[in-house]
Amino acid sequence: MVMMQNIDPSEKILLSHGSGGKATQELIKNVIASIFNNPYLDELEDSSVLPLESIVNQHVNIPGHLVMTQDSYVVKPLFFPGGDIGKLSVCGTVNDLATAGAIPLALSVGLIIEEGFELETLEKILRSMKQTADSVGVSLITGDTKVVERGHGDGIYISTAGVGFVSKDVRLGKGLVKDGDLILINGPIGDHEACIMSARGDYSIGVDISSDCAPLSELVQAIIREVSDVRWMRDPTRGGVAAVLQELVDDSEFDALIDEESLPVRESTANLCEILGIDPIFMANEGKMIFVVSPGSAEKCISIMNRFEVGKGARIIGKIAKGKGRLIMETAYGTSRIVTLPSGSQLPRIC
Repeated sequence: MVMMQNIDPSEKILLSHGSGGKATQELIKNVIASIFNNPYLDELEDSSVLPLESIVNQHVNIPGHLVMTQDSYVVKPLFFPGGDIGKLSVCGTVNDLATAGAIPLALSVGLIIEEGFELETLEKILRSMKQTADSVGVSLITGDTKVVERGHGDGIYISTAGVGFVSKDVRLGKGLVKDGDLILINGPIGDHEACIMSARGDYSIGVDISSDCAPLSELVQAIIREVSDVRWMRDPTRGGVAAVLQELVDDSEFDALIDEESLPVRESTANLCEILGIDPIFMANEGKMIFVVSPGSAEKCISIMNRFEVGKGARIIGKIAKGKGRLIMETAYGTSRIVTLPSGSQLPRIC
């Protein structure tokens, strides 16, 4: 437990904590900064300076580009098996950087906290963010805190932005995808959304389901280093595998063909899907990455992913073929069907 001067951890967030006055300064200095604790943040300036010299040295003078991303997190419940809103906010942003082949360098954090939120719960969330960021060597270096009136914030919302570095040699994009390329994923799908459904208590099947929430930057960097013909990557969060593959082939001359029998789904998640009539390819994931690679590199990619705990269930799930911009499911019965995306969300507030 952090020793918080003038702040009792059993207290709750007050509107005064967002006023910009003494209470705000105490919250930022004695709670937030004391947990995140790094030289950039400790200056407590409106902007943190990230020296380009340190970036160049870190990457041994490799020419490259800065990459930036932004996301917001409104999950309910705030704590769930396998994660919490804090871990989720770091993993989601780190994984978005990873889709560009980037190494995460720094994150900024925006906190929107509801009046009455317990300081002890806030500290637990911040510690989770710090632990997750440390696990991939990225620092939370700046941010902002706002407090909204009771009943207007559902506890806490978190917004994170991330900056990363990608080598100039890394080339990824839809335009590189070719006929015959294979589609890979690093493990079972649908676990995050199934976990949130179960954690809300509305759909219980008597089986514990944990979110797959995890940072993937180390796995992605290993593949980037060792495989030269990765064409495209995307993390299938909201909308699941179906949404990102449909986005890939939209307005193109290719189809994405998915082998239904090859899709990895845990039994507990599959059981919940069967009860509710939900297809796991539409379900959100928070620790999965879809890769499109050349046929000759697929097995090597699988082997690399298997070296990581987050890649133990890696497999080939489909291929790219000449077509009309469709997502096609090839079924276990030798038939095929065109997959169309649902018009609405299966479950709100999942990330």
